[in-house]
Amino acid sequence: MPGRVLVVDDVLPNIKLLEAKLMSEYFDVRTATNGPDALEMIQSDTPDIVLLDVMMPGIDGFEVCKRIRSNPATAHLPVVMVTALSDPSDRVRGLEAGADDFLTKPVDDTALFARVRSLLRLKVMIDEWLLREQTSAHFGVLETGANGLAMDYRAGRILLIEDNPIDATNTQKILSRDENMVFTCPGAAQAREIAAGEDIELIVCSLNLEDEDALRLVSQFRSTERTRQIPILMTGEIDQIDKLAKALDLGANDYIMKPLDKNELAARSRTQIRRRRFQDRLRESYERSLSMALIDSLTGLYNRRYLETYLKGLMDNAVERRKPLALLMLDIDHFKAVNDTHGHIVGDKVLKAVAEALINSLRSVDMIARIGGEEFVVVMPDTSEEFAEAVAERLRRRVSETNVSCEGVEEPVSVNISIGLTMRTGEDKTVEDLMKRADKALYGAKNAGRNRVVSDIPEVGPEVS
Repeated sequence: MPGRVLVVDDVLPNIKLLEAKLMSEYFDVRTATNGPDALEMIQSDTPDIVLLDVMMPGIDGFEVCKRIRSNPATAHLPVVMVTALSDPSDRVRGLEAGADDFLTKPVDDTALFARVRSLLRLKVMIDEWLLREQTSAHFGVLETGANGLAMDYRAGRILLIEDNPIDATNTQKILSRDENMVFTCPGAAQAREIAAGEDIELIVCSLNLEDEDALRLVSQFRSTERTRQIPILMTGEIDQIDKLAKALDLGANDYIMKPLDKNELAARSRTQIRRRRFQDRLRESYERSLSMALIDSLTGLYNRRYLETYLKGLMDNAVERRKPLALLMLDIDHFKAVNDTHGHIVGDKVLKAVAEALINSLRSVDMIARIGGEEFVVVMPDTSEEFAEAVAERLRRRVSETNVSCEGVEEPVSVNISIGLTMRTGEDKTVEDLMKRADKALYGAKNAGRNRVVSDIPEVGPEVS
């Protein structure tokens, strides 16, 4: 998932080297040669991630990072310090200034790309929650402005997976700082049991489990609902960078090399616990505050009021305007006949079944709304037309396979939907512009025989009910 990277370094050859490496992986690269220029670029055209040198004249990298973190608009921007400094105390200083990682020159390509990809995934998720919070605040049901760095990191609940008794004892001692409760176990089975029964806020896992595949364990944690969002910090050896990079690609959040520096491990653990608590706070307050004002009570989906404000936020945001945006408008075919034949109780069951099918077929970053009667809208940020068409067809098939059984009805009720697909264009100035085009595409699907997907079309026939 390529993104926009700002490289900051006062040595031109260093900039050119990083720029060439990143562009070879299809990242959009911007550059700055000093701290003030970097801060100005971040303020005017915020990138997705910053690669920041430390030793620069005037304002050094530590100070630049602190200023990025102190600005609410950029507080959650991923920052990786890339520097010749290699002392553990320098890494700790960088982490305490707010850096997400500290890579030493010459930078290993595998570590660099894995770290950038991992942080970009995290940014996409945080951006989505912040956008939802901003949308909620627009309605006066949620306050904004919280900063993840301000979250308390003490009294965390940490799961340590380490089968080397000496390493386990030493690591547990370090992690027990800050009043943390540390659950220690030597293998995967016990780790999964603890994670299933305890409210774990951080998993620290050794890459060198003797009888277990640590990478497979990371994958299992990420595929399980209860552990999917728990940050994972890997510990490994200096010659295992390829495997540690693989761990990041599988969903781990961070890694640290052995022998463990106690201050660096504490700093990295605090960062992950803060981030976990910040995400939890965003999620909990958002869900609590919106449940009454902006949620359709029958299906549990968002309503039209939320949809319009959410879309407006995407269209007004300068960064989001540069990304593709797909909109699907869906309508249940012959829904009036269902109500007339079987009654509104059965009709409500059909609506809920369709909503469940949509939820189970889309990504977590996609937004679904019921905008009235039997009509739904799906918003897919940062999505190409080809991918959106494939998803729309998958939704149509999934719903067509749905049969709703109802008490008092002899045969299960079959359900089909028609879908209109459109992509945002540069000519779309308002939410209404985008919605109208999707609506036309939907009626094109209706007029073409229903139970089908029609992409953006110039004209359709008369309205079909």
